[in-house]
Amino acid sequence: MHASIIVKILGILLMLFSLLSNLPPMLVSFIYEDGMAMVFLYSLMIIGSTGLVLLLLTARSHEELGTRDGFLVVTLFWAVLGTAGCLPFMLSSSIELSLTDAVFESLSGLTTTGATVISGLDDLPKSILFYRQLLQWLGGLGIIVLAIALLPMLGIGGMQLYRAESPGPVKDNKLVPRLAETAKALWYIYLSLTVVCALAYWVVGMNLFDAISHSLTTVAIGGFSTHDASLGFFNSPAVEMVAVVFMFIAGINFALHFTTWQRRIGKHYLADPEFLFYSFILVSVSVVTVAVLFFSDVYTGISESVTKGVFQVVSFATTTGFTTADFNSWPLFLPYMLLYAAIIGACAGSTGGGMKVIRILLIFKQGFREVQRLIHPKAVIPIKLGRNVVTDRVIESVWGFFAVYVMAFMVMLLALLATGLDIITAFSAVGACINNLGPGLANVAETYGALPATAKWILCVAMLLGRLEVFTLLVLFTPMFWRR
Repeated sequence: MHASIIVKILGILLMLFSLLSNLPPMLVSFIYEDGMAMVFLYSLMIIGSTGLVLLLLTARSHEELGTRDGFLVVTLFWAVLGTAGCLPFMLSSSIELSLTDAVFESLSGLTTTGATVISGLDDLPKSILFYRQLLQWLGGLGIIVLAIALLPMLGIGGMQLYRAESPGPVKDNKLVPRLAETAKALWYIYLSLTVVCALAYWVVGMNLFDAISHSLTTVAIGGFSTHDASLGFFNSPAVEMVAVVFMFIAGINFALHFTTWQRRIGKHYLADPEFLFYSFILVSVSVVTVAVLFFSDVYTGISESVTKGVFQVVSFATTTGFTTADFNSWPLFLPYMLLYAAIIGACAGSTGGGMKVIRILLIFKQGFREVQRLIHPKAVIPIKLGRNVVTDRVIESVWGFFAVYVMAFMVMLLALLATGLDIITAFSAVGACINNLGPGLANVAETYGALPATAKWILCVAMLLGRLEVFTLLVLFTPMFWRR
């Protein structure tokens, strides 16, 4: 374990975060004259100076990061920056949040969970609203990926950070030979999608502020909005369809987007098993949802059933969390089906949460192989993704992830029940936070503000577990991790 290099990288990340998260809202404050500029200036100075002190104390450290260092840095990144991000909420006089609520809101933003404790969003200063949106955008692709591009310039290797941060069962695939170039390529694609999404929102009727704000959380698959009614505020099918398109795109593995960017062709999407399964899930769940809504007469016609149904399905299945309807009151099994779709989540290598489509696909294939082995016990039956054979080591890691995920879910569910919550609220709150979804059912369908403080801290852990894909956080609590 190289403590000095870990502290040095944390200092760099804090300085980077202080600038990227506070300067844009400060500019928004000046434009709208909402009086919040000094709040962000103080936040910038406190976080930035803390990072500078850490950097100066370890300036002479030039050690190479090890695998264990990478896991620790990534975990500290989300925990420390998520906590530091609460400063504008605490310093602002326009919003009264306890320390618990401020940390919950900040961590929910940075992990792109989208669960909020704030009501009355429509009356908040524009800069505070923009800050919430920006937190999700910075956390979506991972500000740490941007930091990876800077580490080689400082004599610090970044491969271990990349492996610890990248989602999905296979973490060693670099898009280009140099890691810094990989980080830059990802951010170019991410930024480009955000700009195009903002323009699309603006064209279909949003004002410029709302268009930019919602593009940040759409591409980040975050779900924060500048209105209490979320995207339902605009009451516009065109806005909803723009959101559906970009949520779908952001839920796809960014490696596929990179190939399109590089080769200017898109046929490789149809050759990717995860993309095909991802599309199949969205279409299947959408068809069932629309059919139930239509035949249950929830909406007056097929058009509204399609619009509301498809939007909610894509929003939940990609773990974005935008809403345009009271899904909590939908008939039969629909609310729970949406929550289960969020547990599956988006593709590995995307900005989405959940268990990831690739893992669910591999679990299905492994289950089918076990059925075949009952018939042919001595047969050698490989599991394939397209033409590539998946090694048993990957299959084992997927099942290991699934087992630990279920156990973590059960432990946190019991912990929430111990705080006095009812079973539906507790189950959906854990599901929404560990999958970085946001809205749940029953008492957490709109806001988490009424939950006990203990429950909120438990859910903060759930958000971190989900964003770090369980293992990255839990590995820190094993004795083997700390042995020399």
